[in-house]
Amino acid sequence: MISEELARTLELFQFPFMQRALVSGILTGLTGGFLGSFTILRQLSFFSDALGHSALLGISLGLWLGLNPSAVLLPFAVIFALGVTYLLERTRLWTDALLNIIYSSSLAIAIITLSFIGQYKGGLNNLLFGDILAVRPQELIVSAFLLGICVIFLGLTFRTQMLLTLHESMAIARGVSVSAHRTAFIILLSLVVSAAIKAVGVLLVSAFVVIPACAARLLSRNFTTHILLSAGLGAISAVIGIAMSAHFNLPSGPSIVVVQLAFFCAAAIVSQP
Repeated sequence: MISEELARTLELFQFPFMQRALVSGILTGLTGGFLGSFTILRQLSFFSDALGHSALLGISLGLWLGLNPSAVLLPFAVIFALGVTYLLERTRLWTDALLNIIYSSSLAIAIITLSFIGQYKGGLNNLLFGDILAVRPQELIVSAFLLGICVIFLGLTFRTQMLLTLHESMAIARGVSVSAHRTAFIILLSLVVSAAIKAVGVLLVSAFVVIPACAARLLSRNFTTHILLSAGLGAISAVIGIAMSAHFNLPSGPSIVVVQLAFFCAAAIVSQP
């Protein structure tokens, strides 16, 4: 009986849409893991959540203006991220308070905008929770391109990024352009988050950046291991989550996040002294 159910589940992966979903999950998991390891150590986890909420605003504005939401989303995310970075540097408010204002107001404006677009109301759940089964080949190309950019960027600037992450004051003392590197990282993070919206949704996208990285942090003893383990956990969680969603007929995005949570809980137990 179990073998028959497993065979039926494996048969689903013969369909192109399931294969695209699996590839999308792996790409998103790897990219989120790579950037997540830097994000949590730089205390930017809440920032990635704000980026996810802002993506819904970008999508809704694109639909309202009659433009392709996918074409609007990437440039909108970059502009939004740079605007938020400017506000964080120029205001005296606490970071978490300012980000709370930004992501709450962005979500509110987006939902109000969507309420004026009658033909798109039925797709709100897909925007909030994602639809990885509907990922198109061109979106896979974008995800693969962003993964390549992340690997190249972090590979070429690894020592600088590690220094900025672990000892920012030392990086400043050595003449590192902290503002330029921080801006480049924020732009890359905004692109990755916005590209993952279609697969995992606005409400869950930050989990792909934060949870695998936190689990890897509990298990790793050095920074390089942390990065590799974070990316690996992100990809493995995606594969298991998609397989679980196919087998039990569950939503794919939430299934992946539940698997990520299971890895985190296991890491918390194993890492206890």
